[in-house]
Parts: sequence; structure tokens; C-alpha cells
Amino acid sequence: MLILAYVIFAFTVIQLLVSLVNLLFETNLPKTDDVSTGLISVLIPARNEENNIGNLLSDLLNQDYKNIEVVVFNDQSDDKTAEIVTEYTIRDNRIRMIGSAGLPEGWLGKNFACDSLARQANGSYMLFLDADVRIGNNAIGRAVSFSEEQGPDLVSIFPKQFIRSLGERITVPVMNYILVSLLPLVLVRKTKYSSLSAANGQFMFFEAGKYRSLRPHEKMKHEKVEDISIARSYKKSGLKVACLLGDDSISCRMYNGLGEAVKGFSKNVIAFFGNSFIIALLFWVITTFGFLPILFEMPPYTFVVYLLAYLLTRIIVSLASRQSVFYNILLIIPLQVSLFLFIYKAFINKYFGKFQWKGRNIN
Repeated sequence: MLILAYVIFAFTVIQLLVSLVNLLFETNLPKTDDVSTGLISVLIPARNEENNIGNLLSDLLNQDYKNIEVVVFNDQSDDKTAEIVTEYTIRDNRIRMIGSAGLPEGWLGKNFACDSLARQANGSYMLFLDADVRIGNNAIGRAVSFSEEQGPDLVSIFPKQFIRSLGERITVPVMNYILVSLLPLVLVRKTKYSSLSAANGQFMFFEAGKYRSLRPHEKMKHEKVEDISIARSYKKSGLKVACLLGDDSISCRMYNGLGEAVKGFSKNVIAFFGNSFIIALLFWVITTFGFLPILFEMPPYTFVVYLLAYLLTRIIVSLASRQSVFYNILLIIPLQVSLFLFIYKAFINKYFGKFQWKGRNIN
């Protein structure tokens, strides 16, 4: 039991150091306006997005970077998504919409939508955005500048998350806690190891030539967590990947409430642990009950140090993610309960049921 206590203590210190590295060495998109003026293809898969698509299209029309084409893939929406997009195509000829004739066998919906969009793209870069993302006036120009300065073939950004309801407060911060405390994002950029990969499908900025040669969405057509799989595939191919924590210029309200968040996060939580349920469960056990061996087996001052390291990690992750430190500390227990629900539901979906997302089976 004493050895276990030392292992848990060491793991907690490592989490603290990793989160501190992510805070201190965080790289954001540059502020510069000195970028090329090549055509950028902004590609948006949309299925029943009437509450979001208009906001994003307005953001795109207000971008400082003007040489863009915007292509929306209307994925058999049965709400007003198509009508709203059509209104914007009339307002600005840079926007166009394509439709789906149906989902081919062997494909997942979003992957097929992204591949279809890429085949319509003419730009030197392709920016894939989820319809619920909001972007500031110079986000595209800054992404171009970062790509030209740093040379990555793929830039992915974790948007700042809008959190409004209690259900979101006890779910959404979980994924940032996992990512920021376990993976030094600087190593995603600086190393060639595919195991050190991360990406977020809400914002993926590809160099178009490399994308067209690899067709990553087609290659990952059956993957539920296609963004991380694409990042790993890129690194295995010797290409450069950058994954950044976004600033206020790129934001998103991912889910509306507890039920939607649990359903959504259970789709991809295991991918953060190398697709291993055992590792995911061990992480939950250690971060939930790890204090017990330290409390009973180690000197009291060690427990105080452990507790400070644990809380500091939560604080640093919150700061790096631009989330509320107060709520993320206050709600630690509900957040851990939510993490267990994500893992449990992911297990049930994989082995005993069919997981549905936006009306489609994705198992």
C-alpha cells in the first residue's frame, strides 16, 4: 500500500508539472496582420444547426481576412438550416451550400460531410469549423500567419468553451482537465511521436496540398473520434501537427445541459486514453480516491503537499483553459462523477448498445 501511495503522489506531481508547462509554454495564434492573401476554404458540416449556423456565417463575413470561400454541407437537415444558409448565399457570393444525397455505407456522417466539403475546396488552406463555433474578426488571418511562420501541416485549436448551465459546469471542464494535465501540448508540435497527438474537430486548419494527397477524412471514414485519429495519422506520415489552447477569439458552446454533454463526451472520452477503458478507469480511480492511500500510509505533511498539488493542477488547468477557477474547484466532486458517467456510458455503448448522434448510429 505504501508503494501505491508513492505512485499516486508521483502521478499527481507529474499532472501538476504538465499543466504548468501547458500554461507557461502555451502558444496562441499570433496577433500579426502580416499574412499572405491566398484563398482560404472555410468548410462547415451542418446537420440541424438552425440555432448556430447564422452566427458563424456572420462571423465569417466580418473577418478581416477577406479572400475566403465558405462552403456549407447541408447534411439532410430537417430544420431551417438550409433556409438560413440560402439567405447568406444571396447576401455574399463567397458562400455556397452543397447537399447530401445520403450517407454511403461504411461512412460516419461528419467524416463524409468533411470529405465532401474538401472535394469542393479551392483554397491553399482548408479550415474545417463546426457550426456551433464562433470566431473573432481576425481568427482566419492569424491562423494563416501561424501556419506560414511555424510550418505545421495541421493546426487544431480547442476553443474557449461557453459554460452557462449547471449541467455544463459539471461536465465540460472534465475534458480540459484530462487534456491539459496529461499531455504537454508543446510536444505535439516539437516531437514526431504519434502517441503525442491531439486535435479538436471544432477547428482544424489544413495545408491543402497535404490534405489532398492524404484525404484524411476518407481514410478515417469510420472513426468516431476522427480528429485525434487524423492527428496521429499525420504524425505517422512525418507531417507536422500543432494543437493549441484557444483564446477569446475562438469560442464554442459545445453542449446545452447535462444529458447532452454526457452523451457527447462519452463518444470520445476513451480516445484521450489511447482507446483503453482500463487506463481511463485507472485515471478516474486515482484522481478520485488517490488521496486515501496517501492519507493513511504517508506522513501528514505529505498529504498536505499532495492536496496542494491536486488543487493547483485544477487551478492551472482552469487558467490555461480560460474557465472559472471558482466553479472548477467548488464542483470537483460532481466533475469526477461526470467523468465516471462518460466512461461508463462509453463502455455500455461499445459493448452493449448502439450509440446514436444526431439521429444516426455511429457504432
